[in-house]
Amino acid sequence: MEAIILSKDQYAELVARLDEITTRLNAKNEPKKDTFLDNQEFLILMKISKRTAQTWRDEGRISFSQVGNKIYYKLSDVEKLLNEHYNKSFSKK
Repeated sequence: MEAIILSKDQYAELVARLDEITTRLNAKNEPKKDTFLDNQEFLILMKISKRTAQTWRDEGRISFSQVGNKIYYKLSDVEKLLNEHYNKSFSKK
């Protein structure tokens, strides 16, 4: 087995880098704060009409929140909708 000798400064730098890596990994594992889109942003993002959005809500395809007359969608719900309808490309050999 080979021994590696570090100076005090080299050891401190190594520990600091490990702490930074740990901090970054922990930050990625924290739950994301969910972003909400209003109905107009949703329509623009998905390139759909108001009627299509209403149909999707009525059919339960997309979850939403309603405050008064305003409709809001979680960005994570929009991503979930797209992932549920994702089709892999066909491979040609």
